[in-house]
Amino acid sequence: MTVQDTTATGLDPASALEAAAAIEDDAAITRGRRWGRLRRERAFWVGAVIVAFVAFIALWPTPVASIFGHGDPNACTLQMSRHAPDLATGHPFGYDIQGCDLYAHVVFGAQNSIAIGMIAAGGAAVLGTACGLLAGYFGRWVDIVISRIGEIMFALPMVLGAIVILTSIGSHSVILVSLTLAVLTWIPLMRVVRASTIAAKGRSYVLAARAMGLKAPTIMVKHILPNVLGPVLVLFTTSIGLIIGAESTLTYLGIGLQVPAISWGLQLAKAQPYFGVAPHLLLFPILALALTVAGFILLGDSVRRAFGVQREAI
Repeated sequence: MTVQDTTATGLDPASALEAAAAIEDDAAITRGRRWGRLRRERAFWVGAVIVAFVAFIALWPTPVASIFGHGDPNACTLQMSRHAPDLATGHPFGYDIQGCDLYAHVVFGAQNSIAIGMIAAGGAAVLGTACGLLAGYFGRWVDIVISRIGEIMFALPMVLGAIVILTSIGSHSVILVSLTLAVLTWIPLMRVVRASTIAAKGRSYVLAARAMGLKAPTIMVKHILPNVLGPVLVLFTTSIGLIIGAESTLTYLGIGLQVPAISWGLQLAKAQPYFGVAPHLLLFPILALALTVAGFILLGDSVRRAFGVQREAI
């Protein structure tokens, strides 16, 4: 750290240390206030309970599916095809077109749907945050290249892009579908992080970090990233629900997961021709899908309000 570097930032080393300490104290106070806001949000607790419930089902489907009937989604009796729900016999959701227990299928369908939502949203968050930090902090040609790539990707609708990619590949595994959706959904997050980084890099805490001699990667990770986490968490949480819906749409169209995989989209695709004679085939997977998407959106909206992020900002 040279005298010239310290002078360029307008802070001497002692002042930089004091500023950094004050920033850490302010960050701790801010975290406490945000958690306090979240605890007072009824929508946060509703969304958190729904998400926790669905996550529990996805992690441990066998004990949940065994609450009614045999709990085996692969145990089928063709003679029971499309039979109506019957709680007395241990089949509260009825049977699907192959005579399999629909309740067990809905429970096990949560695994793949939640896995795709989490993997795709996580991948998009990591890629979008990294690109946004690089573009906002370094600017110039780095910003130009990342922003132009983002504009090209943003011009391609997500579902259409997924159809193009997945129809070009023979295998439609959970990982492949997740990565495809991640590649197509990172751009909005990159734009938000880029704008927040541009606004943050001229503030006092970044100047203090530079005066202390910290390198660019350390400044971005330790000082800028915590201050852009609000929009990142909001977009991550809400995008999980939207991605789950997109996966179900793709699977319903025959582009996403394929049999023998179990997912809500596959159940909806099978049920569509029989809605008039067996509405339960469509009703219960739709309810599970809608409840899950609503839970993540409620959770994301609560986080948005707690962090003070405006809807226009995301």
